[in-house]
Amino acid sequence: MKPVEVVVVVVVEVVVVVVVVVIVVVEVVVVVVVLVVVVVLVVVVVVVVVVVVVVVVVVVVVVVVVVVVVVVEVV
Repeated sequence: MKPVEVVVVVVVEVVVVVVVVVIVVVEVVVVVVVLVVVVVLVVVVVVVVVVVVVVVVVVVVVVVVVVVVVVVEVV
């Protein structure tokens, strides 16, 4: 092989390696972004569930208090 051919082959191999590294980095970034989105969604779901539970407890307490007050007023 002539020196020019060797240089061309080496440059092509380096370019291929760089492209592969860039593809791997982009895939890792995409996976990290997807994981962050999933964690945020899980946190949002947990917060919504906690809020719903608190609202249900408050409603039950209010209903019990109203029933007790009505029963005490009647008696």
